[in-house]
Amino acid sequence: MPHKLFAHNRAWAAQMEAERPGFFTDLMSQQKPRFMWIGCSDSRVPANQITGLEPGEVFVHRNVANVVVPTDLNCLSTVQFAVDQLKVEHLMVVGHYGCGGVRAALENVRVGLADNWLRHIKDVRDRHSAILDPAPESARLDILCELNVIEQVMNVAQTTVMQDAWGRGQKVSLHGWVYGLKDGLLKDLNITIDGLDGMAPLHRAAIAGVASASR
Repeated sequence: MPHKLFAHNRAWAAQMEAERPGFFTDLMSQQKPRFMWIGCSDSRVPANQITGLEPGEVFVHRNVANVVVPTDLNCLSTVQFAVDQLKVEHLMVVGHYGCGGVRAALENVRVGLADNWLRHIKDVRDRHSAILDPAPESARLDILCELNVIEQVMNVAQTTVMQDAWGRGQKVSLHGWVYGLKDGLLKDLNITIDGLDGMAPLHRAAIAGVASASR
């Protein structure tokens, strides 16, 4: 029931102030996160808790299946604010195994309005059918979760926000990770982009890594 959330909030606030006097006063001064997290809206994947970061340390954008497309002004505005105004140093696209949105795209399950959003993941599925089709059926969801993250990292890298930031010499790196619900661990998908050069080879290597692991 919603009223319980207020009780939990008061208990949490009192505990934080007791354990760390001045915590909220310090938090009010200004947010200076070094990290931005683009993740799935799934309630089981909270960015701060997974990474052990406190409020104010990570700037977060979440949507169904952690998709980044050039027509999504909500996501792009958040990225632009993080990069241009907050000067984050690391931007992570983080998927998770067992993602319901990725599963719906993989299996062509109709979910409603979100089908239009998940079309972007179906494009990833179709683009990498040579990896997915030979894989065991039980492994395909995890493989597509990884492939989706890699492709979304590339989508972020190709935005005007990132292109302009790198063009002016700003130090900001993109990373692709995936989170395991079964063990709580993050996995690095070995795609880190920190400039305008060499994106294509990095993309190919990351995709090849997924393909090799799926055999």
